[in-house]
Amino acid sequence: MNPAPNLVMVGPMGAGKTSIGRRIAERFGLRFVDADHAVVEAAGSSIPEIFEHEGEAGFRARERAALAQLLAGEGQVVASGGGAVLDADNRALMQARGFVIYLRVDVETQLRRVARDRNRPLLQNVDRRQVLTDLIAVRDPLYRQVADLVLDADRLTPGEATAALVGRLARDWQPTGASTA
Repeated sequence: MNPAPNLVMVGPMGAGKTSIGRRIAERFGLRFVDADHAVVEAAGSSIPEIFEHEGEAGFRARERAALAQLLAGEGQVVASGGGAVLDADNRALMQARGFVIYLRVDVETQLRRVARDRNRPLLQNVDRRQVLTDLIAVRDPLYRQVADLVLDADRLTPGEATAALVGRLARDWQPTGASTA
């Protein structure tokens, strides 16, 4: 049993962090928050605009601040950005303030799920397959490092993934401050 004040969803783009996270939050009566959305709200700009004006480093600094603010709370499901695990402080904070779920998907699944998405700066005007392959090579060990639970979500709909997680979470996670009765 890993008591933690929050659930944190990690994984690559297209893994289902937002869609599955919303369902898990609803199922457990938790608040759902999306770190990327928090960055956009705080900046007053879209993620592509932040990348254009501040570069990836500027975006990552904003992401770090948003995660710190979000994870200071409790009783929520936090969908992190796919690259949030690149920062050692983010990884430490996720582990300290959350029960971390890694939604693992392969590159083929990612390509299908983000095929029409034009709001991802790292996938603009490039060989998407190669970029996703390179990103997962770097990030997979970091996702695994922080994860309390790994779910292979390649062939699962959001509903199926939620159902698979519910039983495991009921067994393996209890929000801090919840009764043990």
